[in-house]
Amino acid sequence: MNRSETLASLHLSARRRLADAGIESSALDARLIVEHFTGTSRTDAVLRPDAPVADTIAREIEAALDRRISGEPVHRILGYREFYGMRLSLSTETLEPRPDTETLVDAVLPFVHETAAGEDICRILDLGTGTGAIALALVTQEPRAVAVGADISDDALATAAANAGHLGVSARFSAKKSDWFSHIDGLHHLIVSNPPYISSSEIEDLQNEVRNFDPRRALDGGPDGLEPYRTIASGAARHLEKDGLVGLEIGHDQRHDVTSIFERAGYELLSHYKDLGGNDRVLVFRLQARPDGSKKTAWQRK
Repeated sequence: MNRSETLASLHLSARRRLADAGIESSALDARLIVEHFTGTSRTDAVLRPDAPVADTIAREIEAALDRRISGEPVHRILGYREFYGMRLSLSTETLEPRPDTETLVDAVLPFVHETAAGEDICRILDLGTGTGAIALALVTQEPRAVAVGADISDDALATAAANAGHLGVSARFSAKKSDWFSHIDGLHHLIVSNPPYISSSEIEDLQNEVRNFDPRRALDGGPDGLEPYRTIASGAARHLEKDGLVGLEIGHDQRHDVTSIFERAGYELLSHYKDLGGNDRVLVFRLQARPDGSKKTAWQRK
């Protein structure tokens, strides 16, 4: 890049650099990087294309483009990712939240609203919370919801707590260090998780952007990719309120295996959902009906 850049010249040169390097999303990534480091918007690019950009900022953009060309995901470079209308900070030990996971939020949010309306509260447990994405999406959408975000990583817990603070929901979100259920107390109306579900042998076959930059602990689901589901299925009942639900993100080919694991543990599959790509992505379970004859809630009958 030449010095004494303008906003327009930076946008153009950034797009060209990424496109020449074979980056598929070159136009979008270039725009995000330039806007982030210059503190500008798309409107600024249209209304003030000749605005000068300091050399120091131009050099920061050049360094960011180098990182992108080397394979680092753009949101890792920016340090944040948008999810369900929230801007969530990322860290080295958090999975980058992706649009597919919004399917889980959409799946369980009606239950959260219904429970909060009937009980004046909905207690949520998010296992492997990472950035806090799932739990924070739910508590920001339902003001009577409270959530515990559990994770084994101190880095992830600090990131989730910081995200809760930035969103103004710290009073209704607590970050708890726990290896799955090991340090979890009390009963919850809803347990949610996007657990690691890639089999250990398949990790090396993932896209470089995932394999090299997402934490392996957040990806590796054991020899068959199902170990976390077995752990959740075996432990969830002790932490669920009566008629509580378990909502899970799954791999695209895991619907039948995960359903079988939970059925053997005494659960019934209430609903399943596909992501925007048409792949199986979310399963919602409830413990099998008890002798008291409890009924499905209104949202489950829809």
